[in-house]
Amino acid sequence: MAGQVLVIGGGGREHALAWKLAQSPHIKRVLVAPGNAGTANNGKISNSAISISNHAALAQFCKDNEIKLVVVGPEVPLAAGIVDDLTGAGVRCFGPTARAAQLESSKSFCKAFLDRHGIPTARWKAFTNPKEACSFITSADFPALVVKASGLAAGKGVIVATNKEGACKAVHEIMQDKTFGVAGDTVVVEELLVGEEVSCLCFTDGVTVAPMPPAQDHKRLMDGDQGPNTGGMGAYCPAPQVSKDLLLKIRDTILQKTVDGMKEEGVPYIGVLYAGLMLTSDGPKILEFNCRFGDPECQVILPLLKSDLYEVIQATINRKLSSSMPVWSEDSAAMTVVMASEGYPGNYAKGLEITGLSKAKELGLEVFHAGTAVKDGKVVTNGGRVLTVTAVKKDLMAALEEANKGVAAIHFKGAIYRQDIGYRAIAFLSNSRGLTYKNSGVDIAAGNTLVQKIKPLAAATSRPGCNAELGGFAGLFDLKAADYKDPILVSGTDGVGTKLKIAQICKKHDTIGQDLVAMCVNDILAQGAEPLFFLDYFACGKLDTEVAEAVIASIAEACKKAGCALLGGETAEMPGMYLPGEYDLAGFAVGAVERGQMLPQLERVADGDVVIGIASSGVHSNGFSLVRKIVEKSSLDFTSPSVVGGSGDQTLGELLLAPTKIYSKTLLPVLRSGHVKAYAHITGGGLLENIPRVLPESFGVVLDAHSWRIPEIFSWFQKEGNLSEEEMARTFNCGIGAVLVVEKALAQQVLKDVQRHEEAWLIGKVVSRQTESAHVEVNNLLQALQANRLQFLHNHIQGKTQTSKVKVAVLISGTGTNLEALITSTKKPTSYAQIVLVISNKSGVEGLRRAERADIPTKVIDHKLYGSRTEFDNAVDKVLEEFSVELICLAGFMRILSGPFVKKWDGKILNVHPSLLPSFKGANAHKLVLQAGVRISGCTVHFVAEEVDAGAIIFQEAVPVKIGDTEETLSERVKEAEHRAFPAALELVASKAACLGENGKILWNLAQRN
Repeated sequence: MAGQVLVIGGGGREHALAWKLAQSPHIKRVLVAPGNAGTANNGKISNSAISISNHAALAQFCKDNEIKLVVVGPEVPLAAGIVDDLTGAGVRCFGPTARAAQLESSKSFCKAFLDRHGIPTARWKAFTNPKEACSFITSADFPALVVKASGLAAGKGVIVATNKEGACKAVHEIMQDKTFGVAGDTVVVEELLVGEEVSCLCFTDGVTVAPMPPAQDHKRLMDGDQGPNTGGMGAYCPAPQVSKDLLLKIRDTILQKTVDGMKEEGVPYIGVLYAGLMLTSDGPKILEFNCRFGDPECQVILPLLKSDLYEVIQATINRKLSSSMPVWSEDSAAMTVVMASEGYPGNYAKGLEITGLSKAKELGLEVFHAGTAVKDGKVVTNGGRVLTVTAVKKDLMAALEEANKGVAAIHFKGAIYRQDIGYRAIAFLSNSRGLTYKNSGVDIAAGNTLVQKIKPLAAATSRPGCNAELGGFAGLFDLKAADYKDPILVSGTDGVGTKLKIAQICKKHDTIGQDLVAMCVNDILAQGAEPLFFLDYFACGKLDTEVAEAVIASIAEACKKAGCALLGGETAEMPGMYLPGEYDLAGFAVGAVERGQMLPQLERVADGDVVIGIASSGVHSNGFSLVRKIVEKSSLDFTSPSVVGGSGDQTLGELLLAPTKIYSKTLLPVLRSGHVKAYAHITGGGLLENIPRVLPESFGVVLDAHSWRIPEIFSWFQKEGNLSEEEMARTFNCGIGAVLVVEKALAQQVLKDVQRHEEAWLIGKVVSRQTESAHVEVNNLLQALQANRLQFLHNHIQGKTQTSKVKVAVLISGTGTNLEALITSTKKPTSYAQIVLVISNKSGVEGLRRAERADIPTKVIDHKLYGSRTEFDNAVDKVLEEFSVELICLAGFMRILSGPFVKKWDGKILNVHPSLLPSFKGANAHKLVLQAGVRISGCTVHFVAEEVDAGAIIFQEAVPVKIGDTEETLSERVKEAEHRAFPAALELVASKAACLGENGKILWNLAQRN
């Protein structure tokens, strides 16, 4: 059912967002607040007068008007926590949280983050004192000519000076003249990078990164990149300076590393991430991050999006982006030209009539409004950047020509615009040299490097009959040397199917090779054949040698398990055939069987023969198209902790990637014994389709599902997918990887032989069948699956009862960043602790919102309402008792606890201090560290004693003090350490691995930890 969406903002970017969202069949109406003339009563799109600064009122408006989704355009609301507040109120909102948006809202935070995670950027330093900043500029051993206001400055807070004097002047303008207000209280001085500047944006759900086509905007006001900096005077997409190979490098080394880094720091980044990059001779380097679509980049990127934007956004919010990657037009280019008011970026007039808009539309162009309004029925100017004209054509030159035609058709007094948008791209394309095989996408050198890496892996699989040496045109095998007398050769080929998708999503490539080998060698066992050698085929769009090596290493290891040689293979690099990061596999096994030992022996199969089932390791490699649909339908994704059958911190993806069992070495002696009449590999088609392949037409089998152990994952599939009994048996192995047909009199002996190496059961019998009856009848499958699920739930509940979690209260006074780390840690199934209460002595703080979003009860106990510390502590103590609290964590709690309170909770209160105690106690630890000139600092988690910062130390983590550190930069690194140390210490105490002894020292009992 179609619903309503609210877009926050009033610029050209927001008009483009509304325009693209309105194309979705899922949406009946797009509201824009505050919007502009272009979004006023335009088909599905209309404006709303709701205030976007009062988040509580906005949330209520969304609920009252059944808004299904809020999409935030500009950066200021993001920095103000609009996503946090709306999400906390139950309103779906697209964009990063306020903490995540610090990548844009605090340039000093961003630069420190980049350094922490080794993401390439310019050399830099942050300052709050203009004199120190200028001293740095004049003394730096690199061109420190880029001066940035650390806070938000509407895209204009960057000054690129031509010399040191200009840079110092910029410092004084920002810090003393307050050109950008409080955004300039801190300035960042950066190295001037040389190269081409590009914009690389992506959608991200906090795990997966989906790059958009690269774009380039033009910041200077006038042609030839002359005049002052602006918010952007035009853009084009895609930027040909960024090749497909380079975009992959940017994705992996910058975008993905940033998303992974934010996740590691407990601040998952969900939304659009915009990387402003400089393409230097040393590779791409970050200039800045924006935490939303750029303006005007949005106006050239979205017209190239072929997917439904609403669906992409929902997949991103649901953290299922990997299963709904956006698709982009690959045979088009977009160009947009900004028309601005005279005087921009300084003072300008408003209320000037705009004409010619309909003419531009008639030319087939999109006009996205920005600073426009409706006055007396006419469209008038209402801002600096008034509108953008966007053309989409087959190439950039044609797009520029069309966009300029649109600009020429539109008129308002004093209009300013550039006519050279895209000139760098056009010059780049004109100067491009002739093609090579490499820049067509095939890197022969990388392929040769891979061959050299995998040669020893293949050589390790050599066996009698061959030396597995790669590099020739073909491989040789000597059957005589393998001791065969009258052999029949048997061959099989197979792949891994869409299990590969999960491996690629989880970036786990070290087991998928076993699946490939197993699928082939297990098949040829059906003829009684010993696998002799194996060949693989690895196909990709762009060869990643590390991934390919991991896959082929797992193939080689599996060949050793199967007893066959990895005799050769093919690595095919085919640009355009596969999406970035994707690859496909095929395998080919050749084996041999002596003529008199071939299987199946159909003439020997008889009524009453027994069926032996051999355990699978899980799903093996079939049914994954259905598996992926089931996971997509569920509340989980492949990175979620496994809900069934997993161990420890295993994710659902890791559980599903358990490799297919290889049966050749363990079963071959049994097959050669003469006691086995038939063997079937339970592969695609499940139990119903594979067993009949080794039976005479006149026979079938009856199986009893109660007779074998069914892995819990199959019960979960059945429940989540609401699958019928027949669908389960026709799609999955249901815990049986292979079956043997043996004479009843020999069944126990054969079972015993198999059970020496494999888990196996007597699971059924062979019966005569009528013409119309089923070949395979599986009795009690649904009941067994349901009983299996109930047993799992019983064990799970019993396990929870036996290891009940320690109840923890967290006391806060502010933003609660350490609280967030504790929440994340204690939400894990393996945690020994559970946060049952958050108490703050201040109302309205961010920490309370964090707790509420995590469904943790909160209490505000205002210390100003009590006459003494003891009275206040008594009130806190009463609430702690009401919630049966066992441990207390002080996470930024800015109160000194009274003696009686500390004595009552002795050994039960944990605090984190930002230094390596016992050094540098008190509130100004970072200042004291820097004054002392020490080279190591860190954090300490300790039990609270009556003397401040004097309790027994539970856990410490060291942090280096870098040359040039300020209190701010040191604080950022120490906070990162606190977010790891505090949860670790809590787990030590909650698990009883550490406790406070009577002598005031820690008693360690690490045997308590599982």
